[in-house]
Amino acid sequence: MNNIKSVFSIKDLENLSGIKAHTIRIWEKRYNILEPMRTDTNIRVYDGNNLQKLLNITLLHNHGYKISKISKSNSKEISELVKKIITEKNARNHALNAFKLAMMNFDQTLFTTTYNELLSKKTFKDVFVEVFIPLMEEIGLLWQTETISPAHEHFISHLIKQKILVNTEILQNTNPTKNDKVFVLFLPENEIHELGLLYLNYELVYKGYKTIYLSESIPLENLKSMPNYFENICYLTYTTVEPDKDNINNYIKEFNDKILSLGNSELWIAGRLTEHIDNSKLNSSIKIFRTTPEVLTEI
Repeated sequence: MNNIKSVFSIKDLENLSGIKAHTIRIWEKRYNILEPMRTDTNIRVYDGNNLQKLLNITLLHNHGYKISKISKSNSKEISELVKKIITEKNARNHALNAFKLAMMNFDQTLFTTTYNELLSKKTFKDVFVEVFIPLMEEIGLLWQTETISPAHEHFISHLIKQKILVNTEILQNTNPTKNDKVFVLFLPENEIHELGLLYLNYELVYKGYKTIYLSESIPLENLKSMPNYFENICYLTYTTVEPDKDNINNYIKEFNDKILSLGNSELWIAGRLTEHIDNSKLNSSIKIFRTTPEVLTEI
């Protein structure tokens, strides 16, 4: 089965652009801005060129250009207008659209070009916090609404993962400067979404901490030996899909009983599923963070 999505519904365009479907239809009917195709059952669908044009039009519209004026320009002229209005102030929105286009078209060159443009003006940390975090949040919603396929998500996630690893490796050429605690980073068993954890590892290394990165899907039994090697351990984990909302509180209890009881250590938990944690059952050794920026503040 082919997972690559090459045509898009009006709902897909709404999800990707943020423009309501009925508004897109009005623009299409009144100003002829898009050129939809028709399925055998006469349903409108749109190709990648239509998606790219709509994202550019959305950027122009959000910066005061009237649709009536935009509609008189061809795709090349619209692209030139977009280039003219890209400034530091709105580079984030432009980059988000460019990364989405790169994802939809499996275009590594566009991803790399956009990333390098951002990096010429910002630090990697700023790029990740200001652009990659919002991008991944949006991708999560696009995946849930079936606008994108798993292939799209894996493609863009792998490219972002590469950038985190490269920047982390550069920092690891310097010895840690803080020795009050050691961070052991891992994902719970059956959890494989590691971008958030990877970035937190980068931040910890950047701050001068020693980190032990164990990656994804780690059973609790595999953590029992850590106190044999390190004192003052802070276990840091990230939950996106596992353990699920019905099991996360039991998981924390089990972690406390099997791991935290072994020595002077604490557990930090971040990620989407933390909203289902019962804070009343936590002790002082366990800290919950709803968002990545909250962890960064604590670090």
